[in-house]
Amino acid sequence: MDIWELFTVALCLATDAFTVAICKGLSLKKIRLRHCLIVGLYFGLFQALMPLIGYLLADTVAAGVTEYSFPVAFLLLLLIGLNMIREAFSKKEEGEMNDSLSFTVMLPLALATSIDALAVGVSFALVRVDILPAVAIIGLVTLLLSAVGVRLGSLVGQRFRKVATVCGGAVLILLGVKVLLEGLGVI
Repeated sequence: MDIWELFTVALCLATDAFTVAICKGLSLKKIRLRHCLIVGLYFGLFQALMPLIGYLLADTVAAGVTEYSFPVAFLLLLLIGLNMIREAFSKKEEGEMNDSLSFTVMLPLALATSIDALAVGVSFALVRVDILPAVAIIGLVTLLLSAVGVRLGSLVGQRFRKVATVCGGAVLILLGVKVLLEGLGVI
């Protein structure tokens, strides 16, 4: 996977955190730089840790399933992308309008927005992605987008939430198709 593909994956993974950060921005009465940094650090850290954990867990069993690695990576990316698209059209509220930035509020949000990154880490192990640069890119992109999301939340609201999530899911599906086609030798 080249740098642009990693950057694209990072952008896709960051869409959930970005939309939650926008909601956080909506809930805060007066946005300060520290609010942006707190939210960005929570989401960026978890988005970086989860693929690393997934990679380490998968790496221990990946040697035995290398012949199935490309279809498995495709299926993981497909399922993550489809789940993101499904969530975009979900009617349930996740309580994101809470204006607290406490550990007990931010930890569940950071975990919830980074679960898909765990599966991406597994797929990274299966296709032998260099994990340290990958998690650094994912973490930094998420940190920056989340920090910007808090600020944008105070400016534009939830207008683009569904579109961003659907686009992120679609791009992950397309990357999964690309991984599968490369594994099959089609491209």
